[in-house]
Amino acid sequence: MKICTETFNKTNPASISTYMQLDGYKSWENIIRNNIPRTTIISQIKNSGLRGKGGAGFLTGLKWSFIPPSSGQQKYLVCNSDESEPGTCKDRDILRYNPHSVIEGMLIASYAIGASVAYNYLRGEFVKEQWKIFNEALDDAYDKNFVGKNILSSNIDIDMYNLLGAGAYIVGEETAMLEAIEGKRGMPRVRPPFPAIKGLYGKPTIINNTETLATVPKIILNGSDWYKNLGLNSAEGVKIFSMSGHVGRPGNYEVPLGTPFSDLLEMAGGIANSKKLKAVIPGGSSVPVLTAETIMKTNMDYDSLMKAGSMLGSGGVIVMDDRTCMVSVLHTISRFYFAESCGQCTPCREGTGWLYKILSNIINSKGTKNDLLQLERIAGMIEGNCICALGDAAALPVKSFLQNFWSEFEYFVDKKESMVS
Repeated sequence: MKICTETFNKTNPASISTYMQLDGYKSWENIIRNNIPRTTIISQIKNSGLRGKGGAGFLTGLKWSFIPPSSGQQKYLVCNSDESEPGTCKDRDILRYNPHSVIEGMLIASYAIGASVAYNYLRGEFVKEQWKIFNEALDDAYDKNFVGKNILSSNIDIDMYNLLGAGAYIVGEETAMLEAIEGKRGMPRVRPPFPAIKGLYGKPTIINNTETLATVPKIILNGSDWYKNLGLNSAEGVKIFSMSGHVGRPGNYEVPLGTPFSDLLEMAGGIANSKKLKAVIPGGSSVPVLTAETIMKTNMDYDSLMKAGSMLGSGGVIVMDDRTCMVSVLHTISRFYFAESCGQCTPCREGTGWLYKILSNIINSKGTKNDLLQLERIAGMIEGNCICALGDAAALPVKSFLQNFWSEFEYFVDKKESMVS
């Protein structure tokens, strides 16, 4: 079942005519013309089991319900299109090939929480293509009066704006994004208060991921049970997985949650060049790595991956074959999080630097066995001690790489070279 990727293989996939031929905007028109209560919309999303698809996996309908029901107060919706997690490229393609699903999802979410203004915040690198396509789609939606003032003669006003970031990974964190929209330096806020109470410009705000919002119209159109039943092996719904690394056909694959990883790997063409699978990072670079033995017995859903010792995260699946040096991979990951730390929290600011420095020493044949113990200790000091999740994103890979591939790190320290030739 294709939801977010339904238009991808169509002629003129981003056009409003293509989207409407596939029942696009029917959900929104039905809500407006029949004056469906906001609480009904929230209940339907709650009952569907839809979870955030940007990384956290929080229940979407429950998140919407946190908005205070009081009338007369300005409220905001923000679509998080600042897709920056290494290994993830799904939102890029949704914005490129199915922008109207995002717009309709933003409209429905805005209506449900009582917001009259919505923002789509895109990462800076999307300026050449996604930015242009989404702006054109938004103009078409305004022309049809799906967006704007007195929508479809309903006396409902929802204005929508496209914003462009400057390439900072940290702004993908929802409160840092709010700071950036307000024209400030993008740094995470201390919580509580949470955005649903005090968000953009101090007003109640909901932030949802691009894929999450793009899924909403089909749930409203077809019902909660329809969406829940799309999943396999007790999981609910569907998810796009960005398959990258040593696979035959890298790309985005929208499949039922609960799909065995072995099936997903086969869809992506298996391991390239007939090599053997060594390890997989199943949810973007910030989640724990899993060995081939573990991942091949695991289904791709929130609960199964958690039980296996990792997380579904953003769905960025990084596949590594038996030629991969795990020390080198972790060194690259640590460099990224060191560079992207905003520096607000001491454990993250200092800890990411030390992780990268120690791993650089190991890579440069200057490491010792004590360095491996230091990596574990520093990662433990970072985890859970920062305002946002970037600290954990830096610490969890270190802990899991060492846990699963200790002998390879030990070999590098002892022999001053990689175990992998």
